[in-house]
Amino acid sequence: MKKYIFLLLSSFALLFLVSCQSTPAKVPATVERVVDGDTLKVHIGKKEETVRLLLVDPPESVHPTKPVQPFGPEASQYMKKLLPPGTKVALEFDVRERDKYGRLLAYVWLGNKMVNELLLEKGYARVAYVFEPNTKYVDEFRRIQEEARKKRLKIWSIEDYATDRGFREGVVRPSVTTASCPKPLIKGNITKNGEKIYHVPGSPQYRTTKAEVMFCTEKEAQSAGFRKPVH
Repeated sequence: MKKYIFLLLSSFALLFLVSCQSTPAKVPATVERVVDGDTLKVHIGKKEETVRLLLVDPPESVHPTKPVQPFGPEASQYMKKLLPPGTKVALEFDVRERDKYGRLLAYVWLGNKMVNELLLEKGYARVAYVFEPNTKYVDEFRRIQEEARKKRLKIWSIEDYATDRGFREGVVRPSVTTASCPKPLIKGNITKNGEKIYHVPGSPQYRTTKAEVMFCTEKEAQSAGFRKPVH
């Protein structure tokens, strides 16, 4: 009888240990700053770490050798609004915790929301960099991506822009008219550095500027966050 009880207790202990191991611990961290759409600096205790979000890839906005891509600045801005300095987050790791650059690879939680999922849900990123063994949420991420693609959100609004191999170079978002008049003439353009600049008819760069958005008045352009060019 004692032997039976001992075996039973041992089985319960083993099940308890397995369940503890299968439930990933979340490490609390404080956001120092957002670098771009998929990278942020955090403090874990007194140590500063660079965190790369797992399994997601937004367009480039600050890459040292690549141009700014459509929706890259927007993805970065979304992250900065979502995670201002001082924000408390929790980092969930998969099997492998760091990449070859020494960055922490994590699923970033803001309360009960996962930031990785929010980027996919809003259409700011695609599922990418799927490397074993860090694939815990890949099926769920792909489901969320498919919903965003069907709704043609952000990166999915440009035909053939987001692909399985990345974002197609040379593809630009179509001109969008948000103006309040039938024939807007003021051109809004977003530079490679993410700056929003508007050009009025007769200005030096007006004829060569490819508009990404059109406005009726300068006030309308300024309200949308655009500024005059500096000559």
